[in-house]
Amino acid sequence: MEKVILEEKDAVDWIYRGEGAANLILAYTGSSPAFIGKVLRIQKSQRNGNSGVKEGRALTTHERLLWRENKELTASSNREILEQLYVKHVMIPMLGPKHVDVGIRVLVTKEFLKSVEKNVTCHRHAWRVHSSQVDVNRDSVLILSDHSIFPDGNLKGEPCITVEIKPKCGFLPFSRFITEENAVKRNVVRFRMHQALKLHNQEISEYSEYNPLDLFSGSREGIQKAIEALYATPQNNFRVFLNGSIVFGGLGGGTNSTTVQVGEAFEDILKNVIQADNGQRTTSFLQLVAETIYISGALEQLLEVQKLDTYDIEGAIHAYYNIISQPCMVCRELCKDKLSCRYTSLHSIPLDQSLKIVKDYLIAATAKDCSLMISFRPKEDGRLPSHNTVYLGSTNQAFEYKVYFIDLDLKPLKKMEAYYELDKKIVSCYSQMVKTEHETDKAVTINSNGSVRDQRYALEDSLFTEGCTGLRGRAF
Repeated sequence: MEKVILEEKDAVDWIYRGEGAANLILAYTGSSPAFIGKVLRIQKSQRNGNSGVKEGRALTTHERLLWRENKELTASSNREILEQLYVKHVMIPMLGPKHVDVGIRVLVTKEFLKSVEKNVTCHRHAWRVHSSQVDVNRDSVLILSDHSIFPDGNLKGEPCITVEIKPKCGFLPFSRFITEENAVKRNVVRFRMHQALKLHNQEISEYSEYNPLDLFSGSREGIQKAIEALYATPQNNFRVFLNGSIVFGGLGGGTNSTTVQVGEAFEDILKNVIQADNGQRTTSFLQLVAETIYISGALEQLLEVQKLDTYDIEGAIHAYYNIISQPCMVCRELCKDKLSCRYTSLHSIPLDQSLKIVKDYLIAATAKDCSLMISFRPKEDGRLPSHNTVYLGSTNQAFEYKVYFIDLDLKPLKKMEAYYELDKKIVSCYSQMVKTEHETDKAVTINSNGSVRDQRYALEDSLFTEGCTGLRGRAF
C-alpha cells in the first residue's frame, strides 16, 4: 500500500464494527480501492488517565528483559509497531501464517482520531464508553483484511457469511502449584467459573452452557455441542456477519440468550445462503460451522499455544516477582503452614527460568483471549476455488471458507498481578456459589402447593451476596 495519511475528512468512511479491551475495530464503507475489504484497528485509552503515549518506551525495562531474544520487539518505539511485531515474530511462528494476518500500519492525524471518537460513541456499549475512549495521541493505526468478507466476491454481490467465536481456554490446568483450596480449577473449566462472577456483577443475566472443552475436543459431536451452546447464549462470544454487517450477536456488550424472535429473524437471514426449508436453515448453518472447525484443525494449534501455561497463574506469579526484583506479595499473604517449599523453591530458580515461565504464560494468555473468524461463501459451479472447500451434506452445498485468528494482542507484564487477583475472585465466587447451592438444597422444604422456588432463590441470593461481598460493580 502506498503511503497514505488518514485525515479528518476520511473518518466518515469508517464505521463501528466492534471492540475488545484494548482496541476499536472499524470497517470501511468508502470507495477507495486501497481500503475496500479492510478494517481499521485503533488503540483505546482508559478514561482514568493511565494510558498516554510514551514514545521510546513501548516496553518497560522488565518487559525488554522478558523479550530480549527479539531485538525488533525491544527496540519498538511505540505500541502500534510493537503489537504488529509481536504477531509477526511470536504468534505467527506458533500458529502458522495460514491463519494469521500481520496487517499494515497507516499514518493518521489527531483530527481523524477525534472525528472517529465522535462518530462511534453512539454505537458503543455504555460501560465501554464509560471506561475507555479512542487514544487520539497515536500517530498510526493498523489496517487488516476484513475477515468477515471475501473482497472479490463482495464486489460481485455474492453472499458471504462469517462467524466470530471467542474460544476461551480449552483445557483444565494441571499445575502442581494450584493450592488445595483452589483444586476446583482442575475439575471445572475456567469459563464456567468466570460466569458465576459475571452473573454476580450483573454483566450477564444467565449462565451460558458453552464449554470450551467441547469446542477443543477434536470430535465432531463435541464441537457441534459447543456451537449450539454458543448460538443459544452468545453473550460476547459468538457473532455472525452477512456481507460484513452484523446480523446476530451484540456489537459492543454482547447478547445474553437467543429468543424465539431473534432465532426466527436469523433463520430468515440465512435464506440466501443456506438452501434448506424454513426452520432447518439455522441447524444446517451451525452444522456447517462445526464441520469447518473440525476439518480446518485450526483450534488444535491454538490449544498447543494455550498449554504453554504449565505453571498456572498460581505458579507464574512467583516467577513474576523474581523478574521485577520485588518481595513476593503472594508468599507474604500465605500463612506459614501453607507456604510449602513448593512455592519458596520458585524463588531460587535462575532468572532465565523465571523469564521463560512468565513469557510462556503471557503468550498463552494471548491464545486464550483471541477470536476466531470463519467466513463462508457458496461455491459456484465452474469457478476455481481460491480457498479451502467444505461440504454441507444436509443441504448438498459446497462452500469456500477461510479461517483467521484475530486479537492476538501482547499482554503487558504488569497484568500478572491483575491476573492473579482475578483468578482468586473467580474461584472464590464460584466456590461460594456451589456452597450456596448445597446449603440451599438442605434448607428447602417443598410445601403442599410446590411453591419452593421463591424460598430457594431468596435464600440463595442472601447467601451468595454475603459470600461475594465487594465484588459487585467490578468488570473483568
